[in-house]
Amino acid sequence: MENCLYYGDNLEILRRYINDESIDLIYLDPPFNSKASYNMLFDEHDGTKSAAQFRAFEDTWSWDEAAVNNYQDVVERDGKIGQTLASFRSMLGDTDMLAYLSMMANRLIELRRVLKPNGSIFLHCDPTASHYIKLLLDAIFGVKNFVNEIVWQKIRTTKSQTIGFGKVHDIIFFYSKSDRPKFTTQFKELDPHYISSHYREDPVTGRMYRTVSMLQKGQGSSKRFGEKELAPPPGRHWIWSQERIDKAMEDGLIKFTSNGRPEKIQYLDEMEGDIVDDLWTDIFPINSQAKEALGYPTQKPEALLERIIQCCTSEGDTILDPFCGCGTAIITAQSLKRNWIGIDITYLAIAVMKQRLHDAFLGRAEFSVIGEPTSVEDAQALADSDPYQFQWWALGLIGARPLEEKKGADKGIDGRLYFHEVDGGETKQIIFSVKAGKTNSAHVRDLHGTIDREGAAIGVLLTMQPPTKPMRSEAASGGIYRSPWGDHPKLQILTVEDLLEGKKIDMPPVHQVNVTYKRASTIKKKIDKQPDLFLNKK
Repeated sequence: MENCLYYGDNLEILRRYINDESIDLIYLDPPFNSKASYNMLFDEHDGTKSAAQFRAFEDTWSWDEAAVNNYQDVVERDGKIGQTLASFRSMLGDTDMLAYLSMMANRLIELRRVLKPNGSIFLHCDPTASHYIKLLLDAIFGVKNFVNEIVWQKIRTTKSQTIGFGKVHDIIFFYSKSDRPKFTTQFKELDPHYISSHYREDPVTGRMYRTVSMLQKGQGSSKRFGEKELAPPPGRHWIWSQERIDKAMEDGLIKFTSNGRPEKIQYLDEMEGDIVDDLWTDIFPINSQAKEALGYPTQKPEALLERIIQCCTSEGDTILDPFCGCGTAIITAQSLKRNWIGIDITYLAIAVMKQRLHDAFLGRAEFSVIGEPTSVEDAQALADSDPYQFQWWALGLIGARPLEEKKGADKGIDGRLYFHEVDGGETKQIIFSVKAGKTNSAHVRDLHGTIDREGAAIGVLLTMQPPTKPMRSEAASGGIYRSPWGDHPKLQILTVEDLLEGKKIDMPPVHQVNVTYKRASTIKKKIDKQPDLFLNKK
């Protein structure tokens, strides 16, 4: 199967679709149990934040029936995993934190199953639950397979705290599945201050260089350096063989200090950079002005994912992100010519990722989406089980953004789509009303009134049921919106069947004028077709 987005609970998706030992790298940025609600921050078109922010997800857990089932599912397994979770219950009691850890434990077990023997997992979290998560990872992946606890500085400035110090970092746990994971050393740019203090200019060539000791701990014998035979100091030995020393002397790559000790010459233009350690302060977080910024909560910078993906995978390998959000991991995987699988439980996230992939790769990224309705019957089932997810899905098909689900707050509007007729021109809007049940001409009249009240260019009623003749007549009486591209009905009705068949709104060309979501910046790397990923349904 090709690169794929899955809609649904990642536990079910993992168990149903993802084969054993089929994934090279897992990156997950799960909810942190932060007790916070995370909003999709849409900018108004005057540059201010929208008062009607949309709730993307709520990072709050409670000890309920689902949590009990998660807990029982884990503790009934033999071994350290069940023992670890049972110990958490003894210490924490039946708390929200235990509910969160039970949810995570079940998913981490499945993630280990799908990981290849030489694969790795990077779990992104914060200090809210990182100490508990570390113990879960030790139990599931094994203490010996812990590689790093990476500290990423995500905040550059901090306010004074009443008690304690500013909280400016996240934790990324790096575990392997075996003692032989795939890994490539990563480098970062040298610090300019370090260069100015440690490098000097060669007066002959003009190249910048520094000298580095050729000694390290241990015992060793004397070596010849040209005409000199030099013994290492006690407890030290020369790091190079005699053959390599002879070649370096011939090439002029060894310099002697004032006390006669040899040191190797390192030229700045030959250095790959500083080796990356487990303290990452060189990757800046995304701010509201960044080109990458989409307004999605918890969005991570692409540079962070580039480092993680490049250190543990090669072109053609497969990356899995089971808490995909706005899709930074899959965007980065696509740009680095890796295969990818993304999973998320909201259609809002799926819609954002689809749009981001389209914008970043100019419509050339090939992928499929599994879990979306493909028939009217599927759509009806979704509407019956979760009306808000049905709204998000229907609005996502036409590039509209949903409104936050506060009862009585929508004033007859379920979604909006913004556009400009010309670059930098006046912002115009299309408003949407989504109806999963029976509809009649009163709904069309209500939408007509909402168009007038909001000063909208067009209003669209999205329905499950085909419109009646009185509804079509009412829509026809709505008048015409005239644009440089022609005349467009001000009142339009689209059914779910229309959407599934690819029918679009009658409006100015959407890919030229749509400004509903902030566009993802185009990836400027070579865009090639990705190799297929074969996953057999189990």
